[in-house]
Amino acid sequence: MSGHSKFANIKHKKERNDSAKGKIFTIIGREIAVAVKEGGSDPANNSRLRDIIAKAKANNMPNDTIDRGIKKAAGEAGSVNYETITYEGYGPNGVAIIVDTLTDNKNRTAANVKNAFTKGGGNVGTPGCVSFLFDRKGQIIIDKEECDMDPDELMMVVLDAGAEDFSEEEDSYEVVTGPDEFSGVREALESAGVPVVEADITMIPQTWAELTDDESIKKMNKILDLLDAEDDVQATYHNWDE
Repeated sequence: MSGHSKFANIKHKKERNDSAKGKIFTIIGREIAVAVKEGGSDPANNSRLRDIIAKAKANNMPNDTIDRGIKKAAGEAGSVNYETITYEGYGPNGVAIIVDTLTDNKNRTAANVKNAFTKGGGNVGTPGCVSFLFDRKGQIIIDKEECDMDPDELMMVVLDAGAEDFSEEEDSYEVVTGPDEFSGVREALESAGVPVVEADITMIPQTWAELTDDESIKKMNKILDLLDAEDDVQATYHNWDE
């Protein structure tokens, strides 16, 4: 089956390293806080929390850290109110960029996101200005080296669970689902004992933009680096064909 192979490879090549681990744990911690506030602290009755716990474990977050995060969120249900805000804009040569944030201070976040775009020669646009260029999907990445299951058998597991697409890349398998089917497919893989490298609801580009000159590439990387360093930024999506 045809897949979004470019996107899978881009995501897969961004290996987790020690310097990025702190940021990842901050992102997951905030996601836990929001999930507990919205659906309660019992993963059995909160599918979103189950998905985030699986994401935490895939990123080697210690179990006691996960448990502390859940207990803290349950005990502080009314004390910290994180607000989800999505920014859309343009990088060099019109590259489309979407930035998901989770913040307790939207003025600070807006200023920092705008600063990242400006320093990289881009600009923040109006809501909806680029999101029509992306599809919101669940995406699950499986490392071939860690997966003992036959590819055809793996494909049947995910398709039977409701996946839209399955593709085989050089070093990984990619599973694409609708947002509503994501949890069921991820849990089906978990039940089958298939280790997952990455599983998230994401934005997959419909078309890709190229940057051919060094200055534009430098500016685009500047935007992405500044956004990546911002604690309030949960995820950044773009259609740059790196």
